[in-house]
Amino acid sequence: MTEQYRGAVIGAGYWGPNLVRNFRGSSDWDLVAVCDLDEARARKVIGARSTVEVETDIDRLLQRDDIDAVAIATPARTHAPLALKALAAGKHVLVEKPLADTPEAAATMVAAADEAGRVLMIDHTYCFTPAVQYIHDVVADGMLGDILYIDSVRINLGLVQPDVDVFWDLAPHDLSILDYILPGGLAPESVSANGSDPLGAGKACVGYLSMPLPGGAIAHVNVNWLSPTKIRQMVIGGSRRTLVWDDLNPQQRIAIHDRGVDLAIQAADAEEQRRAATVSYRLGDITVPALPEKEALSSMVGEFAAAIREQRAPRTDGPAGLRVLSVLDAVSHSLERGGAPVSLESVTP
Repeated sequence: MTEQYRGAVIGAGYWGPNLVRNFRGSSDWDLVAVCDLDEARARKVIGARSTVEVETDIDRLLQRDDIDAVAIATPARTHAPLALKALAAGKHVLVEKPLADTPEAAATMVAAADEAGRVLMIDHTYCFTPAVQYIHDVVADGMLGDILYIDSVRINLGLVQPDVDVFWDLAPHDLSILDYILPGGLAPESVSANGSDPLGAGKACVGYLSMPLPGGAIAHVNVNWLSPTKIRQMVIGGSRRTLVWDDLNPQQRIAIHDRGVDLAIQAADAEEQRRAATVSYRLGDITVPALPEKEALSSMVGEFAAAIREQRAPRTDGPAGLRVLSVLDAVSHSLERGGAPVSLESVTP
């Protein structure tokens, strides 16, 4: 039998119950405890007949020798202090996004995990969906050719968050996906962000993010709390094919279009260095792959256990969380500068 690891979930609020359910349902894990300052809330999450224990003191939890790993689902400002305590106690750590509230804090977490020889994983849930896994494999196999552009839309009539703007609320999903599917991870040359606050909420409620990518490609992300229509769509244009992902269409989540524009450049007059462009349009087939239906969080907790067992970096490791957080931090700097481009080197610790 595969060795089971003993885990605990810290935080029984919004996301914690989802983690509790998936750790309890995984053959890789024995959920030992749930820790929350509100004991009644923790007991409600685990259920009246559960053998899972409730802890209200984080230090007491981390001193236990029957826990191998912890999953942190608390406010972002607490992620770094809790993770650093857990790593110092010899625990492997899974952290709900974002990895921390600042790139500096996230970098400290990554360094501490390396020093402790423990797995630090970020819960970028979308990276464990069958659709995003398929996109990753298609890009890696070269089916699309060279990536020319990526256009991502994540809009809906959503709740205006009290502590973050629309970029920090919605864009982490898109950025984590881009970090996973792009060869070498998310490494934009710069970040430009423009936001609007038509409600007078004191923060951007509508946002547009542009990122030039290595090789001349560009990525664009549109996030919006005010749209009456919910859209979750990403278009990845390649030199050979274009992939369209519509996450709200279960019958056709992904379509690969063998359609595009071919631009043949011909020298017309060498002396004047004029160039004439011949444009042709490619109209081929559309391929719709069959994708399995599996809960992403189930795959995520399985990957956490596999990374511990195989002593390797998980699919979404600490550096991945740091790269996404650095882009979000650059977004904030760009907004402060009226949308001016911000170099990642100026904000990355």
